[in-house]
Amino acid sequence: MTVGAVIVHGGAGSVPEERRAAHVAGCARAVEAGLEVLRAGGSALDAAQRAVEVLEDDPLFNAGYGACLNEAGEVELDAAVMDGAGLRFGGVCAMPPVRHPIAVARALLEEGRHALLADHGADAFAVAHGFERLSADALITPAARARLEAVRAGRAESGWAGGTVGAVAWDGAHVAAATSTGGMVGKARGRIGDSPIPGAGTLAEDGVGGVSATGHGEAILRSGTGHHVVAALRAGASASDAAASAIAALHSGTGSTGGVIVLDGAGRPGRANNTETMSWAYGTSTGERDAGW
Repeated sequence: MTVGAVIVHGGAGSVPEERRAAHVAGCARAVEAGLEVLRAGGSALDAAQRAVEVLEDDPLFNAGYGACLNEAGEVELDAAVMDGAGLRFGGVCAMPPVRHPIAVARALLEEGRHALLADHGADAFAVAHGFERLSADALITPAARARLEAVRAGRAESGWAGGTVGAVAWDGAHVAAATSTGGMVGKARGRIGDSPIPGAGTLAEDGVGGVSATGHGEAILRSGTGHHVVAALRAGASASDAAASAIAALHSGTGSTGGVIVLDGAGRPGRANNTETMSWAYGTSTGERDAGW
């Protein structure tokens, strides 16, 4: 039997009660998609990417279709994947619209020349590698436009309740992490958060574990949240304790909020957040399932 586990998050924030079940259901679908990849013989990296692609296609979440808008009313996307085998990494940031920014990050990882590309460079790389350049409004939803107007009018904060999305997968030998986001509502053009930065929003190391973070990007960057999780795992902490420790450090160091999902080097899960909600789901190839907010 194929051995494996997948955990995903749909973002830390404050999802209204009437929408929480839908967010959890979206996370559960992403887990099943990742597990299907593992059942077919795919790698942890394949499974993490596929789980995030499902969330990028779901307009409930702040990634891909449905991503939030910057101060100019545009979509700019950040995404990253990391393979625990050899610490391979690929990330794109402030990238113009493509359907699956996580797939562009994966292509960059596989090419191996660079680890991180931004803006026009990321766009040119995507087109050169066969990805379709979308129109400026192809990924924009009415909800994203309404949220930007509410932020501009001072009726809402710049966080997005649907939040950054992420996945961590384990295939019995290797661990991988993937994270994708539209960032903060009304952000400055060119702003880059934690998601595409290794050691901040995304990190994976075979034999130790993997993590995907969500929350206030600037604070997660400053706190090195992903690194904190992996360092705790390396020191012998459980996945749950490593997650809780990283979020405690994020709050004590910056006063900010966020969340993490974690798999340790043997596929055991952990998660923590200090926000009202963080939708998540977890599953294994042996039939274990769990989900919540």
